[in-house]
Amino acid sequence: MKIKHLIITLLLLSIGGLIAYRITKNNAEGDKGKGKGDKKDPIAVTGLVLKGQTFNNNLSLSGSIDANEQVEIRSEVSGLVERINFQEGSNVAKGQVLFKINDIELRAQLAQAKTKESLAFENERRAKLLLQKEAISQEEYDIASADYRSAKAQTQLISAQIGKTSVKAPFSGKIGLRNISPGTYVTPAVLVANLVNVGKLKITFSIPEKYASQIKLNTTLNFTVTNSTEKYAAKVYAIEPGIDINTRTLQVRALADNSAGKLLPGTFANIDLPLDMIKDAIVVPSQAIVPIQKGKKVYITNNGQAKEVKVETTTRTDTSVLVLSGLKIGDTLITSGVMSLKDEAPIKVTVK
Repeated sequence: MKIKHLIITLLLLSIGGLIAYRITKNNAEGDKGKGKGDKKDPIAVTGLVLKGQTFNNNLSLSGSIDANEQVEIRSEVSGLVERINFQEGSNVAKGQVLFKINDIELRAQLAQAKTKESLAFENERRAKLLLQKEAISQEEYDIASADYRSAKAQTQLISAQIGKTSVKAPFSGKIGLRNISPGTYVTPAVLVANLVNVGKLKITFSIPEKYASQIKLNTTLNFTVTNSTEKYAAKVYAIEPGIDINTRTLQVRALADNSAGKLLPGTFANIDLPLDMIKDAIVVPSQAIVPIQKGKKVYITNNGQAKEVKVETTTRTDTSVLVLSGLKIGDTLITSGVMSLKDEAPIKVTVK
């Protein structure tokens, strides 16, 4: 009996010792693992020491190309088209008669009006002689004089209407496709053709208001058009006097030479507008910029750790961004792995 109790006691002691050993070992391993987790390995990144540089501040914009002058050719009077004096798509000169409207009725009215004018003139002449002899009153002479002036005005009015039957080009340019034929009855509502002056073209675009003070008259800009790599030049000749309150932009217009006829009105222009040259500018690679909810940030090195810095940026190119505030010359900017960095994270920087 005593032997049985002794065996049980030894067995219980063995089990208890084993349990105690496992608990102690597990605690030791947990403490060891905890110590390893607290000490993070530094993250390998690349950096760039910021230096001041001269920056040609160019603004990339989109604009529209319009004809220097453009007008819809219409007739001021109604009537049948007697003849057409232009070829579609051809160049016309200022003052050239484009088409003629039949004016037979107006010429008949003019002849009638001239007859009445002559009669009124003769009546006014006789009335004047009679007034000098005091044979009629001043009132009777005034009536005769008014009739003559009215008849004369009617003659001038019909002559002006006859002049409008010859529709002339208001400026030199290229005329488009016509919408009439000889014999067509036209009214002022009928569009005959479009006339455009494409020897020079207007480039219209808008710039953000923060750049408004930097745009000046006679500034030369470059632009390209879709499906072409050729660069064209234009010169700013007009600036709106105020900012558009809806878009917060300033509208600008430039003039480009198109004597070669390579550009067409109505196309879009990709504009490269030069602004002020900035000295000691801080320009950083675009991949170093991290977008955040209220702006942008970058990381710089600080005693072996990453330091988060909020920045204000402006002009952007394909590979770089101009920084206005937040960085200073001499800072070491982190340029790789920025999306996975956190503030005060240990880093190992390789400066390039």
